[in-house]
Amino acid sequence: MSNTESSVSEQHEIRLEKLEELRDLGYEPYPHDFEVTHKSKYILDHPELIKQDDQDEDDVEKVSVAGRVMTRRIMGKSTFFNLQDSEGEIQVYIRRDDVGKEEYNKVFKKLTDIGDIVGIKGHVFKTGTGETTVYAKEFQLLSKTLRPIPVPKEVEEDGETKVYDAFSDKEQRYRQRYLDLIVNPEVRDVFQQRTEMVQAMRNFMNDKGYMEVETPILQPIYGGASAEPFVTHHNALDMKLYLRIANELYLKRLIVGGYDGVYEFSKDFRNEGLSRFHNPEFTQVELYVAYKDYDWMMNFVESMVETVAKELHGSTTVQVGDNEIDFERPWPRIPMFEAIENETGKDLYGKDLDELKAAAKDLNIELEDSYGKGKIIDEIFGEFVEPKLIQPTFITDYPIEMSPLAKKHREKEGLVERFECICNGKEIANAFSELNDPVDQRERFEEQARLRAEGDEEAMTIDEDFLQALEYGMPPTAGLGIGIDRLAMIMTDSDSIRDVLFFPQMKPEK
Repeated sequence: MSNTESSVSEQHEIRLEKLEELRDLGYEPYPHDFEVTHKSKYILDHPELIKQDDQDEDDVEKVSVAGRVMTRRIMGKSTFFNLQDSEGEIQVYIRRDDVGKEEYNKVFKKLTDIGDIVGIKGHVFKTGTGETTVYAKEFQLLSKTLRPIPVPKEVEEDGETKVYDAFSDKEQRYRQRYLDLIVNPEVRDVFQQRTEMVQAMRNFMNDKGYMEVETPILQPIYGGASAEPFVTHHNALDMKLYLRIANELYLKRLIVGGYDGVYEFSKDFRNEGLSRFHNPEFTQVELYVAYKDYDWMMNFVESMVETVAKELHGSTTVQVGDNEIDFERPWPRIPMFEAIENETGKDLYGKDLDELKAAAKDLNIELEDSYGKGKIIDEIFGEFVEPKLIQPTFITDYPIEMSPLAKKHREKEGLVERFECICNGKEIANAFSELNDPVDQRERFEEQARLRAEGDEEAMTIDEDFLQALEYGMPPTAGLGIGIDRLAMIMTDSDSIRDVLFFPQMKPEK
């Protein structure tokens, strides 16, 4: 056992003893509720709450606050401590003569620890040093903690300020997000911004008249993307089911059913590796609008994301690491093969499989035997083009082999009407003029089935019910998927997808 583990174990035992002592005193360390009337930020933002020297205490507005004890400065019969609630921290002053001798000496001073959750009732005053402070007239312990929270300590050494005991290990912060949120409250700002981002997108789509819907997570046939699924089993029906990899095919069924515009913020699941940009459980929003095409959808996407940036940052520009990203419309639009040729000098349009393999070899791209034309082009694009696209850019007109659900290009042979939005070197959005020809769709599915038989585990399967739906007629439709986690990384200047997920998937601890 390490020294740290030993210390935590010892503290745990000490706090268990304090818990029993509280109960022996007839004190309930876990009461059912506590009325909170004010939060720390509100008090600090409203100086009119502060008691003036000439005011009678009965004339001052009373406050009731609750939160964690984060620091204590005990001075005999009185103590200053910092209380942390959901909006920040505020100083509290507590005296023995105000709350009572036993409450102060036994419960607060002896049996309350850093990290315990307490309730305070009193009024607001300003100390001699000018700090807004809650003057405690009543004290109540609301939750006795049994484990010590790590409290950073700043120490001056050799003219430098050094911080000890900071809860800064990234992996532990992800594993114990609850502790991360306590000790590093600035993390809350990231998730607050993420929530505001999603709400801004929802408002934007609602204002256009599109309807938010829900579709199945458990699916008998997975589809809508090229990915390997998670597999589960339904006992009562004795059938295999899959966690959805996308909700596309169900949303398009609703367009067949007569809705003009539907969207869903969906949890999707793909059985893939972990990285800075990949979590097997992720969130995306998909939108389908009848009688529109991918050109219309490009205008929609840049308008919505520009609006989100303004609402979150008051500007179209967002600082992401060393890059200042500008979401002001219009964004560049570059055909995929043109973008590849610009970076590699190779024109891959119209090339057959052998020619593409030769080009990949020249570019030192490693290929697997199962790779078809679309996969090879995607590998070259991902290596030479995608990382260089920092400002939001639409890459358009993909090869048909890469896009089994997109409509054939109205002018260019072998291509489809598809775009991806690349920003900060990664895809954040994908959209099509949706394929609504059921005969063509069946042929595409059959080609995917052939690739799957040859070893491509991410190739799509044939969904007969979806094909049947298309045979009842789907109007021309534009479809869109935006990765919420990746967009949140950009909007919050976060380096890893784990920084924008409360509880990211982690490898098991040894």
